[in-house]
Amino acid sequence: VQLQASGGGLVQAGGSLRLACAASGRTFSTYTLGWFRQAPGKEHEFVVAIPRHTSRPYYADSVRGRFTVSIDNAENTVFLQMNSLKPEDTAVYYCAARAGGLNVRHIHYDYWGQGTLVTVSS
Repeated sequence: VQLQASGGGLVQAGGSLRLACAASGRTFSTYTLGWFRQAPGKEHEFVVAIPRHTSRPYYADSVRGRFTVSIDNAENTVFLQMNSLKPEDTAVYYCAARAGGLNVRHIHYDYWGQGTLVTVSS
């Protein structure tokens, strides 16, 4: 299983970015796809997870209402639309996958993309 994340960059506070994570190698019909982030000197932080079989996302409180996750099944790609970005959203964002249901802990994810840096300036 390979995950390839893209779309990070530098944006001013209040701006938007869209991240993409292309998955390949296996069928993801029963997987949960997730986004995590890690700011410098901090632990991985859960952002959102979406089980493929329900397509019902679960968001962290810190991003709910600002971030939206979606899946393009034809392209096996998961997107993270990030609006109203804040400086505290600055981090390396990782997409991840696990064979099973929703989970908010990064240690329960088996497959990881390489990470993409999001920097929000004030």
